[in-house]
Formats: sequence, C-alpha cells, structure tokens
Amino acid sequence: MSKHSCCRRILTAMIAALALVEWLPAGMAAAAQLRAGAAKVDITNTEAGPVNDPLFVKALVLKDDTTTAVIITVDAVAVGEIGHIKNDYLAKVRSRLEKELGIKPQSVLVNASHCHGVVCSDVDRRTFEAVLKASQNMVPVNVGAGVGHENRIMENRRLKLKNGKEIDSRHAYSLPPDDEVAEVGPIDPQIGILRLDANDGRTVAVVYNFACHPIQGVPNGGNTADVTGFASKVIEDNLSDGTIALFLQGCGGDINPILYKDVENPRNAEPLGNMLGLSTLRGLRTIKCREDGRFRVVHETVSLPRADVAERIIALEAEQQRLLSSLKGTSLNLKTFIPLVVKYNVSGEFPAYYSHRYLHERMLGRDDLLKLDAENRRNMKAYIENIYIMEQLTRTQTNLALLRKHQADNVAAGTRTIDVELLGLRIADFVLVTFPGELTVQIGLNIKKSSPHKNTFVAGYTNGYIYYAPTADQLMNAGGAQEDSDCILAPEWQKLFEDKAAELLMKL
Repeated sequence: MSKHSCCRRILTAMIAALALVEWLPAGMAAAAQLRAGAAKVDITNTEAGPVNDPLFVKALVLKDDTTTAVIITVDAVAVGEIGHIKNDYLAKVRSRLEKELGIKPQSVLVNASHCHGVVCSDVDRRTFEAVLKASQNMVPVNVGAGVGHENRIMENRRLKLKNGKEIDSRHAYSLPPDDEVAEVGPIDPQIGILRLDANDGRTVAVVYNFACHPIQGVPNGGNTADVTGFASKVIEDNLSDGTIALFLQGCGGDINPILYKDVENPRNAEPLGNMLGLSTLRGLRTIKCREDGRFRVVHETVSLPRADVAERIIALEAEQQRLLSSLKGTSLNLKTFIPLVVKYNVSGEFPAYYSHRYLHERMLGRDDLLKLDAENRRNMKAYIENIYIMEQLTRTQTNLALLRKHQADNVAAGTRTIDVELLGLRIADFVLVTFPGELTVQIGLNIKKSSPHKNTFVAGYTNGYIYYAPTADQLMNAGGAQEDSDCILAPEWQKLFEDKAAELLMKL
C-alpha cells in the first residue's frame, strides 16, 4: 500500500468518527451507556407506636465510565437537626460509602421527604444497605425526563392580609378572621420526572420531584410516610416488578396539603397521595427513554449570611405587651358565652324569648328584653375581641420563641455566615439543583424560570437541614409567619443562592 493511500484511509476514518460524534446527542460521544440500580429498605420504627404504612430509605446508584452518583431518599422530616435522624447521619453514610464502595461524598445526594414519620435508630446502617443493594443490581439503562401536573392536593399556607402582613396556616395557632384575608400565595403544580428503563423495557426507577409538605397524617394516627409514601406506592404498583419510585421533596416550605385545617373530616393522606401518584404516572406515559450518556455531578459550598433578629425580637416583645394590655375584663366566661352565641345567631330579632313576649312588652311600653339584648351583645362583643387578641398572642408567642432560639444559635456560632452544600446533577435531560433548607415555593419558580434547561427542578431538604429559607420579601414580613421566624438566614441569602444556582445550571 502506498503512503498516500494509507493517509487517505486514515483521513476517511477520522472524518467518519467526527461525523458520528456530531450525530450523537451532546455529551454522549464516546461515553458508555449509563448504568443504574435501585433498591429500598424499610426504616420504620416499629417500637414508636402503631404503624399505618412503612417508611423507606431508597437508593438509586448511577454510573458511567468516569462518574458515580447516588440519590438517596428517606421518609423522614429532615437530614439531621430536627426529627429522628441525627446530625452525624450524613457523614457516617458518606464515610462508609466511600470506604467500602469507593463512592465520593460529593456525589451522594440525600433528600428527606419531610414527612413526620418516626424512623428506626439504625437508619444510617440501613441506608448503606440500600445503596449496597442498588449497586449490586445495576444494569444498562435508557433515560427519559419530563413533567407531570398536579394542582389539586396542595395550597400555599401563607395568607396575605389586608394590612399588608402575612401569616401562615398551621396547627400551632389559629387563623385570622376571614374579612382580614386579602389573597394567598402561589403553588408549583409541576412534577419533575426522571425515568430509567432497562434495555428489556423494564422500568428500573422513577425519580419524581414535587413541592408540598407531606404532613397530612392518617385517620388512625399511626406512623406514616404520608402523602408521598402513598404516591410512591401507586407508582411502584403500576409499573414493572421491582420498580423503585424515589420522591425528591421540592420547594415546599410554604406549601401545605389542601384543606389542612379541615375539622369536618379525618386527616387522610392516602387520597392525596393517590392523586399525586396517578398524576406522576400520567406524566410518565409521555416520556420516551433512549440511550443518553449526559451525566454530570457538580458539588459546591456557598457561604450565606446569618440573620441578626435582635431588633425584630424587641419589636415583637413590644407587640406582645401591647396585645396583653389590650385584653379587657368581661362579664362572660366560656360557659355563658356559647349559649348566648347560639341564641343570638338563631334568632337575631327575638333572641331572649319567643316573639310574643317582645310584642307584649312593646304593647305595655316596656323595653326590658331589648335592654337585656343590648347588654348581652356588648358582653359577647367584648369576649370575642379578647378571643381575637388571644389568637394573635398565640402566633406572637410561637414566633418569638423561634426568633429567640435562632438568634441565640447564630450568636453562639461565632460567625456571621453559614456554609451550605449545593449539588447540581444532570442525567440526560433531567437537571436538578439542591439546597439543605426548606425553600419556599417562589424560590423554585424563580430558578426554573431563569434556567437554560427545559427540565430544571429544585430539591430542598437535601444533604443537611438549616430550617426555613423564605424569600427576602417574606423575611421582611418580620415575624408574621413561621417561615419568617424559624429561619437563621438574613434576607440577602436569596440572591446569593439564586446566583449560585444559576452558575451550577450553566455548568450542567
């Protein structure tokens, strides 16, 4: 073969290779097919009282030629700090995964569903067990991403009042009178979905991201994985044998289950979970899986400013004293108030007796009953005013306790900032950014809107827990809602995080 002929053949092969690279999806060239395995392990604390449905830790291990990542979901309120998972849990799990499986800590994502179930004391050991099982079940997978839609099962718990303030709907205190409420906040009905199918068509795992507090409970009061536990069961029961559904909690900091304060019906998470599960399945049907090697993990730490709420505490203490001083003595007590309210609402014109007695007095030129009615109405009005003041005091007292706790913790920290861990993850068209706090829904909406990627999702409650993370505007509300008081961050945190999230998204 001549020298020129050999050169032509080499050049032809190079051109063909370049054409193949150009034809393949971005990031897929020369990459082996993504492999994935999933597993789940029961973490229910069976000694903590009656069990309604099981709690799980679930693991999804993803691997290509150069990168391994693990998505872990736990049916628990948080990854450390509050609830039943201890603060050393994340470090213990990561350390063991690195030592025994060679998985880097920066590539491990642990998300808490934020259900209020009680997990077992050895949840860290069972977490490792789930990851180990998942790593032993790995197969080549085709990948697809998309969205579902669900807007029936949740509501924004923040109420915007006509006086410009905001409060939130919680069982810890009562709501204001209806005529003081002006509007409610937004929700995010989008379900972010990642689907992984084996080459034989079997669905290995489904990851779905949604924003809502799963704190509805069940009628019998038993231990439960709540709304998202039921949703995952619906998904798993309707797909391939062995499919694992992993729920990633979104920006649900100010999102409650619908009708959260209902007193007419037992609290029951199952119907809401069934709806979320079915809506996720509906979204899954629109997703086509294909071989796609785009897979990347980006891990960063960002310093966020701690709040100094000393002035807010002083202001709220003054408000507390003002409310206490406005309470007035009343003639009625609960025993006499309730019968009067019933009578005066059943018959506004003749509440004290039958109408003929009033007519008889009028014929005689007397107004004894009318004067009694006027006195009773004054006493009821005074009693009701005291009730409203006491309701405001319950909110003030609860929020003051939270502000004092976090102010003390921030001072004790000895630093004006806190370092938080962020993770960016791309799996084909599925793009995710994480945060360790309870992000309110507007944060997620902002990040999704500004992202360069079509399928962008945000998961709070991930790799730690730093309490609520409301928007800067919400923090200016100064103690009218729990999110604004149960927070260690200064308002400037929002822009810093959203800017860093945008940087992560550009890297993905």
